[in-house]
Amino acid sequence: MEFSLQQIADIISAEIEGNPEAKVSKLEKIEEASSAGLSFLANPKYERFVYVTKAAGIIVSKEFVPKNPIRSTLLRVEDPYASFAQLLEFYQSHLSRIDGREEPHFIDDSAEIGEGTAIGAFTYIGRNARIGKNCVIHPHVQIGAGAIIGDNCTLWPGVRIGHLCELGHGCVIQHNAVIGSDGFGFAPSENGYKKIAQTGNVILGNNVDVGANACIDRATLGSTRIGNGVKLDNLVQIAHNVEIGDHTVMAAQCGVAGSTKIGSYCMFGGQVGIAGHLEIGERVKAAAQTGISRSLPNDAVVMGAPAIDAKSFNRSYAIFKQLPDLARQVKSILKNQNP
Repeated sequence: MEFSLQQIADIISAEIEGNPEAKVSKLEKIEEASSAGLSFLANPKYERFVYVTKAAGIIVSKEFVPKNPIRSTLLRVEDPYASFAQLLEFYQSHLSRIDGREEPHFIDDSAEIGEGTAIGAFTYIGRNARIGKNCVIHPHVQIGAGAIIGDNCTLWPGVRIGHLCELGHGCVIQHNAVIGSDGFGFAPSENGYKKIAQTGNVILGNNVDVGANACIDRATLGSTRIGNGVKLDNLVQIAHNVEIGDHTVMAAQCGVAGSTKIGSYCMFGGQVGIAGHLEIGERVKAAAQTGISRSLPNDAVVMGAPAIDAKSFNRSYAIFKQLPDLARQVKSILKNQNP
C-alpha cells in the first residue's frame, strides 16, 4: 500500500510542512526509517534522529521547533503518539483486509449475516448462527450452531466459536482462540472418570479482546461470562462458569479455575493462577506468578504463592533471601558454644 502524505494528513488531521505529494508505504522507527517510511517524534530523546532520518514524513507536535534543517516533510498534530497509533490501526486493518465472501466457504441457509461483513475462505458458519454488521471473519474460522456475534467484530484465522456462544459488539478474537470449548467436568466412577455434559455457553460483552490460543470454556449449566472491555492475553485459560467483571485484564498464561467470580478493573500479571469457587473483588492486582487460593476483597494487591499482601511479601522477601547467611551464623554460634 502506498499513500501520499496529504492522504495521511487527512486521516490524522495534520498540518503539512513540506511536500504533501511525497509517497510512503511503511510505518517505521525514526532511527531506522527508509525513504518510503513514515515515522513520528513523541519522545524528546529521539529528536537527534529527526535531522538525519531518511523518512519521507515525520509526525511531530505542533509545538515542535527544529534546531537544525530537516529534509523530511513534517506532519504537525496535537499528540504525535496518539496519531501514530491511529495510523498503526489503519495500516493493520488495510494490510489484512478481506472483502466480500471468499471461496470456498460454508454458510448454513438458516444463518444470518449482517451487511458489510466479510467472510474468509474455508470458514464454516452453522445453522441459526447470527453475525452482525461490518464484521471481518478471516479464513479457517468455525462458528457453531446458534452462535451470536455482534457488529464490528474481528475473528482472526483459526478461531473457533462454539455453539450457542455470544459475542458483543467490537470484539477481537486472535488466532486459534477457542470460545466455548467444553468445561473440564468429569465424575469419578469405578471404571475411571465419566464426562459430565457441558450444556451452557460463553457470553462475551462489548469490546472484549481475546489473545491467540486462549481458551474460554462453556458453562456446565448457565453461562461463563466475560464483561465489557475485558482484555485477555495469549494462552489464557478461563474455566467453566467463571465470571469476569468489566475492564479486567490478564497477561499471558493466566488460568482461572471453575466457578470463580472476578470483579471489574482487576489486573493480573503473567502466569497468575486462581483456584476455583472464589470471590475476587474489584480493582484487585496480582503480580506475575501469584497463586490465589482464597477469596480477596476489593483493592487487594497480592504477590507470591500462596498469595499474600504485596507489602508483606516484600518484607518477608527481605528476610528469607538472607536465610542462607543467617543459617551459617547460627551454625557458627552453635559450634562455638559446643566445641
